Amino acid sequence: MTQLLRTLRLRDLALLIVGAVIGSGIFLVPAQVLRQVHGSTGLATLVWLGGGVLALLGALTYGELATMKPSAGGIYVYVRDGFGRLPAFLYGWSMFLAISSGAVSALAVAFSTYLGTVVPLGPAASKVVALASIAAVTVVNVLGTRKSSDLQNWTTLIKVLLLVGITAVLLMLGRHSAEISSSWWPRETSGVLSGFGLAMVTALWAYEGWQFATYSAGEAVNPRRDFPRALFWATLFLTVLYVVADFGYRVALGPQVAASSDVIAAASMKATVGPWAAKLVALTILISVFSAMNSVVLTAPRVFYAMACDGLFFRKLAEVHPRFRTPATAIIALGVWSAVLSLMGSFQKLIGYAMFVAWIFYGLGGASIFPLRRREPQADRPFRVPGYPWTPAVFVASALALVVNVIVATPWDAAKGLAIVALGGPIYWMWFRRRTEAPALQSPSAEAGSENTFAQ
Repeated sequence: MTQLLRTLRLRDLALLIVGAVIGSGIFLVPAQVLRQVHGSTGLATLVWLGGGVLALLGALTYGELATMKPSAGGIYVYVRDGFGRLPAFLYGWSMFLAISSGAVSALAVAFSTYLGTVVPLGPAASKVVALASIAAVTVVNVLGTRKSSDLQNWTTLIKVLLLVGITAVLLMLGRHSAEISSSWWPRETSGVLSGFGLAMVTALWAYEGWQFATYSAGEAVNPRRDFPRALFWATLFLTVLYVVADFGYRVALGPQVAASSDVIAAASMKATVGPWAAKLVALTILISVFSAMNSVVLTAPRVFYAMACDGLFFRKLAEVHPRFRTPATAIIALGVWSAVLSLMGSFQKLIGYAMFVAWIFYGLGGASIFPLRRREPQADRPFRVPGYPWTPAVFVASALALVVNVIVATPWDAAKGLAIVALGGPIYWMWFRRRTEAPALQSPSAEAGSENTFAQ
């Protein structure tokens, strides 16, 4: 059986994490965060710091899990081995139906939208551009993990340099520092706690993606050494970058104007440099969105591949292309469904429900460290999460608190998200259960217990 090729090194993993996280979120959602905390610049800063700390706690937790189980599938594997096949299947099902496919679709639509600010596009042309962008990243990923990773590395480096440059300009030319200090705390405390929780969910959407690298552990050259380092340093870098970028927007516009701007990055550059600078922001977002889309297609199909190897998804998706050494069918399946979603006018709401669902499973993935420590005490763990059990416990508790806050604040939206998960139950029991009774295919990456099997 053809195996996945181990080709991703520390640099690739770190840039993959950074590239996956920096999409369009940091260019748009700081205004929404500021509104949700009632214009409090102090609380907004705490939201961005809190989101980064939560991501860092999760990264440390997943660092241990990735070194313990360095195989394709990441969180799916942790949930499967920690809590069983059903919740693992529900996660993979939700990923395919909405989480990863919805992310690719949203990014493709965002790509065509921002391209339309540079080159005028009609409605039909915008759809064509969105479909073409999905097709492009799908083809690149089918042709080879190395090719896709190289594309990811370059686009990530470019967008990081552009974002750092934009932030530096805003901090140097902005004139609203005094307004930030005067609005540090909210004047009214009513609803602040709920608003802070919702703002955290919004900020975590901007941080979304640091988990994706775990899906590709089966293609890392030295996952036991490189994953903890990549997860920690990339997440720490992102936290600092986001906090400083958010501060730069407020210095450029002032808290009140910043909170009312739905295109906060473009508005900030326009206010400090001039109207032409909005084009630079659009170009930055174009590169950023394309890079983020590529990162999803580079990683998510490995979950479907692992599911298929377990007999929990279509067996065809377990096939590795004999020439390109990629899970080509799984990649194409994600591309096709993402393209379908991009043509649906109302799919955008689906993504909000999906992000709520995603954090249920992110928390469950982190919680799997507890049963795995208990059941497999002698397993090889080259990296142990510092501060155990408190580090994973705080991450899991925070994820649970965010989920509960969404349920309380927007119960109807939460119900729709849970319906996405529930749809997988009957499918698991009525259709795929008979497949689980058949011998599962062995995932080639499951043999990754010894370093001498890694391609050099």
